[in-house]
Amino acid sequence: MTRTPPLTVDIVEDNLSHMRTEAPLLAPIFRSDGQARLLSTLLLTGDELSITDLAGQAGLAYPTAHREVARLLEAGILSERQVGRTRLLRANDSSPLVKPLREILMVATGPVVVLAEELARIDRIGSAFLYGSFAARMLGETGPAPHDIDVMVLGEPDVDAVYEACTRAEAAVHRPVNPTILTAEEFGERSAFLDNVRSGPAVAVIGELPWR
Repeated sequence: MTRTPPLTVDIVEDNLSHMRTEAPLLAPIFRSDGQARLLSTLLLTGDELSITDLAGQAGLAYPTAHREVARLLEAGILSERQVGRTRLLRANDSSPLVKPLREILMVATGPVVVLAEELARIDRIGSAFLYGSFAARMLGETGPAPHDIDVMVLGEPDVDAVYEACTRAEAAVHRPVNPTILTAEEFGERSAFLDNVRSGPAVAVIGELPWR
């Protein structure tokens, strides 16, 4: 019988790691935010990506992504195939570890991936981003655990379609998702609320953050 290699080095703290970032506040069982983002990119989408594309989507430097991929391949969490000179990576669904990891990632880091996929299907969205306490925790700011997710959607989309997309995302990540929909012109106006959003933590979901 094939035995699954232990994950103590890969998922729990690895003091010998080259990647010495703090464990993510939303899911401290992962060794770093980078590892959690990398796993989210593959495990929550079903995508098959090269290391270059994976690094770009996860927001990691290529050498960091390369090291993380090697560890996850060794643990059997990822699988790879060679197409020409390119290594393509995806979740190894035959591993008994992938399903529980996916469930944890859905709750801890899933909103960006899930919302990006949902909102990308809706026309006339210029940009979208998370703000508020959930975005703050994703960026490493300390504070109480967030109970809901605030998402700003800029453009002129079908409002019902946005709310339906957020409802589906809620079911996937098990947290309330609260959309605010504004045109670019409305977002550019001055108000205490908008000033607070623009000056506070934010995580891009679609496009760039409009004030940076």
